[in-house]
Amino acid sequence: MTADKGIEELRRRLGEIADLHAAEHVLQWDQEVNMPPKGAEARGQQLATVSSLAHRLFTAPEIGDLLNTLRDAGDLSDDDRLLVEETLYDYNRAIRLPESFVHRFAGATSAAYEAWTRARKESRFAAFLPHLETLVQLLREKAELLGHEGSPYNALLEDYERGMTAEQLRPLFAELAAAQSALVARIMDSPRQPDVSWLHQNWFKKPQWELCLRVAADLGYDLEAGRQDESAHPFTTTFDLRDVRITTRIDRNDLFSALMSSIHECGHALYEQGFQEKDRRTPLADAPSLGMHESQSRMWENIIGRSRPFWEHYTPVLRKYFPGQLDRQTPEDLYRAVNHVSPSLIRVEADECTYNLHVILRFELEVDMIEGRLAPADLPEAWNAKMKRYLGVDVPDDARGCLQDIHWSHGAMGYFPTYTLGNLYAAQLFDKIIEELSGLWDDVERGRFGTLLDWLRENIHAHGRRKHAAALVADVTGREPEAGPYLRYLTAKYSDLYGLN
Repeated sequence: MTADKGIEELRRRLGEIADLHAAEHVLQWDQEVNMPPKGAEARGQQLATVSSLAHRLFTAPEIGDLLNTLRDAGDLSDDDRLLVEETLYDYNRAIRLPESFVHRFAGATSAAYEAWTRARKESRFAAFLPHLETLVQLLREKAELLGHEGSPYNALLEDYERGMTAEQLRPLFAELAAAQSALVARIMDSPRQPDVSWLHQNWFKKPQWELCLRVAADLGYDLEAGRQDESAHPFTTTFDLRDVRITTRIDRNDLFSALMSSIHECGHALYEQGFQEKDRRTPLADAPSLGMHESQSRMWENIIGRSRPFWEHYTPVLRKYFPGQLDRQTPEDLYRAVNHVSPSLIRVEADECTYNLHVILRFELEVDMIEGRLAPADLPEAWNAKMKRYLGVDVPDDARGCLQDIHWSHGAMGYFPTYTLGNLYAAQLFDKIIEELSGLWDDVERGRFGTLLDWLRENIHAHGRRKHAAALVADVTGREPEAGPYLRYLTAKYSDLYGLN
């Protein structure tokens, strides 16, 4: 078989597997958006079957033989060689997981999601505990099957942030926790606290929904290749480059929750819609890590969506959606309100200064569970203690405590650190963006986001998985990823907002 024929055969097989994963994502999307509660048992079986079938096809010896042959071929294009290398990396990890394990894991996560949904609604951790215990045991088993150096957590983290380890994260997170805790303390002591009493109104659902769609479209989200729905936890899912969907959740008591969630998910969706057409149905149509994916959502949500120019543009727009409710508020009032710093219970509604503290405590708890220092039954007590330590808040119930996030019901331990890494990558990339796009803030104030999106498409999105996250950041910015740009961004922004010396 010639190299060209081999690549053609590889793409054919990868396309079939990608189609199965797309079907799996449709089932998961429907489970979180539309499915009636009584469909849970059957949905678990369906997901387990599709997941197992995709795993079986991908780990077939024929694919291994094909990949090894192509790896040694000398006449591949750069793109084809990268496709082979990335697929071989995935293959070598996948063959370590028996199909029986994949089937058990898919069934367990589907059942856990349904249990989490009920437990969260009832604020009853005991209803979720047996499922969490099962998942922790399965994740420990997965780590041993995959193999690891150092902590078994490293094997799980590799799925989300390739090359990163718990040993690397601990000192980095300690630096961030110390710096951000000190900044929050200074902010809390500042006499320049914003008046947010005007936010205590009924913000009707329909205008919130329409506003979210309007802003997403303004940012560049192609609604002919996507849609927005509601779910208990906002997320983005991709069936194809031309079918990338987002969800949000609406709180009538909170003007900003749905909007910022939609902007965040829109950042993910813009990334997914920006991969190259030639990479469709292959591993190259993917981000190099979830940290890099988060850099896009956090950049749009925080650096753009919580900026003064953004609110200069959108305050008049909001007045049209909420007639009579914002007549007395200036763009500065909305800017200060959306950046109000206040240690709180819920991660997805946390301000920029406290957000990483929410992530760090979750990282510490899941490492302790995987390494066996924390029994799942003791999670609520440990969670509440860390919330008091890091954020100074008392947790009133499980729904607003250890049951608030969907991730552990999906078996996604190792995911949380990518949120903080995304913040770091975003700030470092944005330094370069401002250097190259000198008129960006003028564009934002006019509601024009195409220049920024074009820059991201060229410098980040189009690469897909061709470069690892750290290498991509270093190539674009000229520096290895570091915490400094993010801490400088936070300090400058909030010193201005709160009049800090």
